[in-house]
Amino acid sequence: MTYTIMMTIWMIMGSMVIGVVLGYIIKQRVSRKKLESSESLSARIIDESKKEAETIKKEAMLQAKESLLKIKTEFEKDSADKKQEFDAIEKRIRSKEENLEKRSEVLSQKEAAFDNREKGLINKENQLNEKNDKINRMIEEQKELLERVAGMSQEEAKAQLMATMETAAKHDAALTIRKIEDEAKRTADKKSQEIIAYAIQRYAGDFVVENTVSVVNLPSDEMKGRIIGREGRNIRAIEAATGIDLIVDDTPEAVVLSSFDPIRREVARISMERLITDGRIHPGRIEEIVKKAKEEVDTIIRETGERVSFDLGVHDIHPEIITLIGSLKFRTSFSQNVLQHSIEVAHLMGIMAAELKMNIKEAKRAGLLHDIGKAVDFKIEGTHAEIGADYARRFGESPRIVQAIQTHHEDSRTNSLLGVLVQTADTLSAARPGARREMLETYVKRLEGLETIANSFKGVDKCFAIQAGREIRILVENEKISDNDAVMLCKDIVKKIEAEMTYPGQIKVTVIRETRFSDFAR
Repeated sequence: MTYTIMMTIWMIMGSMVIGVVLGYIIKQRVSRKKLESSESLSARIIDESKKEAETIKKEAMLQAKESLLKIKTEFEKDSADKKQEFDAIEKRIRSKEENLEKRSEVLSQKEAAFDNREKGLINKENQLNEKNDKINRMIEEQKELLERVAGMSQEEAKAQLMATMETAAKHDAALTIRKIEDEAKRTADKKSQEIIAYAIQRYAGDFVVENTVSVVNLPSDEMKGRIIGREGRNIRAIEAATGIDLIVDDTPEAVVLSSFDPIRREVARISMERLITDGRIHPGRIEEIVKKAKEEVDTIIRETGERVSFDLGVHDIHPEIITLIGSLKFRTSFSQNVLQHSIEVAHLMGIMAAELKMNIKEAKRAGLLHDIGKAVDFKIEGTHAEIGADYARRFGESPRIVQAIQTHHEDSRTNSLLGVLVQTADTLSAARPGARREMLETYVKRLEGLETIANSFKGVDKCFAIQAGREIRILVENEKISDNDAVMLCKDIVKKIEAEMTYPGQIKVTVIRETRFSDFAR
């Protein structure tokens, strides 16, 4: 704008100069006649030029003022906008500063907390290091103490342990070699032993039938049909509940109960007699009667134990031991009843203790309890002597009684006099002519082995070895075992029996899976 004003002024001045120059030129060239007219014209031109210059100057000044006013207005407006923008920026900056101050305070607090936590962790770490150092010192002290007590260093103990292991390995190798040699020697007599075994088996046939079969008399042959039930459901329920083999044949007015387990056979006999008397024979009633019969047999076992201990004058026996003694009534060893054998041993012990001026009651007690392990040896691993000693110790028998039970099959010079008397009385009772037959014990072991193998598999609920160990019936839990699983379970049990047992002929394995639903009609 200033530039426009300056140009206007320069134009006016230029016009004036041009007018002066033109006037001068006109004066010089025009004649004097025309000088006055020229001068007047020049003056007029100059006046007009001045007026025009004044007019242009005023217009330029007005335009300059308008431009300045417009520029001022725009500048003030821009200044106001800039001021508002700067105010907004300033507010944002102040807000950010406040936020930064708050964050700084929070960070300061967190930093202080972190420092405190770090200090605590350092203290805990120092405490742990101190405890570890203390434990290491205690371990070293214990090692030194053990070395002083043992009289040897750690390296010497390792060397001695290695020597002991080497000796044990050599001993095991020697036993293996001796076993192989003994087997080679026995091979020559194998055929003769088989002949003797078959002869003994035929001779013991009548005895086995007599001691493994019970006959239940029926009021009429019509009762056989009710015992069998529709499609054989009653006979299957009886066999499943009792674990015996129920034989319904042409024998008039009688059924046969077959089982090598005398307790199960007794339960089955009592149950059958009550079912026949009651007349209501169906699976639900069968299970109820069998349950009551089992309770009655348990009562018989307990009362038998109490009666035997009372007759022998052996008192203050734990109830669990009384139960074990009573259950020996149904246990046989080499065809000899174990309870009668224990009573005989107790009487022999009393006689020998009286001759030797020993405690007669203690001797009878040791004789009566020496075979209690046979009541549960099919359930627990170990010899019946060790099992019986463990039970006697657990239920408060004296150490002398426990030691006599534990060693009554050992030939040891460190045995006590009471233990030697138990060995002697046990041998006298077992060696009595006709007291034992070996084949029955073989059958019992076979039954126990079959049931142990079956119970070793998951999902097995009950199992019963029948037919003199030639068949085993297995009841499985239908929730855990499907039909396909039952097939595989049967095959697995067959393989394990073939791998672990020795038996003549073959053994039939039957896996039974049942689903029952019960409800009440009201």
